[in-house]
Amino acid sequence: MRDILIAGCGYVGERLARQYLDEGESVIGLVRSRDGLERLAAAGIPAMRHDLAGTDPMPCSLAGVRLFHLAPPPAHGTDDLHTRRLIASFDQAGHPRRLVYISTTGVYGDCDGAWVDEDWPTRPTLDRSLRRLDAEEQLRRWSRDHGGELIVLRVAGIYGPGRLPLERLRRGLPLVRPEEAPYSNRIHVDDLVAICVAAMEHGRDGDIFNVSDGHPSTMTEYFMQLAEAAGLAPPPLVSMAEASAHLSEGMMGYMSESRRLSNRRLREELGVELRYPTLAEGLAQALG
Repeated sequence: MRDILIAGCGYVGERLARQYLDEGESVIGLVRSRDGLERLAAAGIPAMRHDLAGTDPMPCSLAGVRLFHLAPPPAHGTDDLHTRRLIASFDQAGHPRRLVYISTTGVYGDCDGAWVDEDWPTRPTLDRSLRRLDAEEQLRRWSRDHGGELIVLRVAGIYGPGRLPLERLRRGLPLVRPEEAPYSNRIHVDDLVAICVAAMEHGRDGDIFNVSDGHPSTMTEYFMQLAEAAGLAPPPLVSMAEASAHLSEGMMGYMSESRRLSNRRLREELGVELRYPTLAEGLAQALG
């Protein structure tokens, strides 16, 4: 088996690396900072430092590897320059045999609460989602031109241990009333790791999968359920008309889109059985 390289080996990538290492696979985590190197070293994960925002050459060969691209795009603009630099590095470092890219369900844009599968048209409006769609399109061109296999995972909101909005609840920040709140979707980090492995090992070239637990709820319902599970006070509620005066620009962006994600293809074609198919099960583990 060829080596596995995880570009952007952070919250998800570290767990993914550990899964492969426990199975006896050879793994390298690629991080952009010295702190990242130290974090992976402490976890016993082989790592190299490379910043996709810079111009330094790739520090290792990529020829024939299985590459997970988890590195986030730039914080601004509508183009993912980091993915462009990663692809450009293939000419010097070699082309991966297979690449799994972590995208976002935001590429669908606002779907007015409709159930959305992978055939739904991509109509992103937020810059962060436009950057992800730009990355998808660049990677598809690479796959077509160079023959590397590509699987795209369009991932919903990731939650798990250490990744819950508890501080927001403690601060008592308001949310939109449930009857006005948009639908949102989530996936537990452990299920996402299992899906990443299944996609790399069993996905077909060109596949796209929605990654969610298949049980959407409104964002407000999510916070209410988290508050109850964590023993915290529920957040105060405001109308959508009042929201812009109380919520951050980033939160308002999330509130501007509503969709319910179908994960049928994930379950049927990859055969993934989720460990945490509902929020209640996932929160119990994340807070345990």
